[in-house]
Amino acid sequence: MTLPALTRRAALLTGGAAALLPAMPRAQAARWQMATPYAEGSYHTRNIRLFLDDLATATEARVTTQIHTNGSLLPMPQIKRGVQQGQVQLGEILLSAYANEDPFFDVDAVPQLVTNFAQARRLHDLSRPYIEARFARQGLMLLYMVPWPPAGFYSNAPLPTIEALRGTKMRTFNTMTQRFAQLVGATPTLVQLAEVAQAFATGVVNSMVTSAAGGVDTAAWDYAKVFTPVGFSMTKTAVLANRRAVEALNDADQRALRLAAQRAEARGYQLAEEATKATEQRLAERGMTVAQPTPELLAGLAAVSRTMTDEWIARAGEDGKKLIDAYRAT
Repeated sequence: MTLPALTRRAALLTGGAAALLPAMPRAQAARWQMATPYAEGSYHTRNIRLFLDDLATATEARVTTQIHTNGSLLPMPQIKRGVQQGQVQLGEILLSAYANEDPFFDVDAVPQLVTNFAQARRLHDLSRPYIEARFARQGLMLLYMVPWPPAGFYSNAPLPTIEALRGTKMRTFNTMTQRFAQLVGATPTLVQLAEVAQAFATGVVNSMVTSAAGGVDTAAWDYAKVFTPVGFSMTKTAVLANRRAVEALNDADQRALRLAAQRAEARGYQLAEEATKATEQRLAERGMTVAQPTPELLAGLAAVSRTMTDEWIARAGEDGKKLIDAYRAT
């Protein structure tokens, strides 16, 4: 073979190798799965879809995720463990549902500790380091948290006082709502949000406390007549990642993940505020009475709140006292 021929052949080989180089990162691309217990129309789910699109764009599709909504892949009680074990790389949970593991997971569920978005954001910022540390010990990474709108009572009759809940069968979904039901003399029954309508229809429960958004997601007008917004609590969802899956990404993609999560958290708070008025209006449009709470009802709720706050501090120990003291200082 002549020298020019050899040169041409080398150039072709070199060019062919170079042409392969852009495909190498694609071979290492992450194809993730995510599980959420919430419905497709929920603002939490809409926010997640924007977050995942943002992540895919920022990483030039090196990290793409298939989302499974409405508990279709894993029911909510199994999502956290599924992320820990790598069954899915991302998951969304109701943070307070895991209070049996650690009381810091349900501080935002203490009745009337948080009643508006400014308070929710303050408690969020103060409690985040404690929550991050607990997840880190479990092989998890906290990406972001977003609140539900302020919760209220769902019932089939007005609630003039806290005593009106005595004897009702109350749907509960975390440690705090369970304890609240006990303190007011109701019968607590654990029911996941996706099963609420059936539980009301079959008489398993006849009262509950959740947000107006939760009521819209479950078509509350089909099973309840009255919604009484009382600022009961503003529980948060938490979006978690499997730490090993995140650490397998290159540095640039890890930064992109963190930035996308920051944007999702800020956007989530905005969506939650928008959802508060829109969902209360939706309940009214579908025939439910949106009743303003009486002073007597709020006074009774405040008394229960004081008891439950003291109980939470006792369970959470010195760190819990530090958190509540810092929160009350502002």
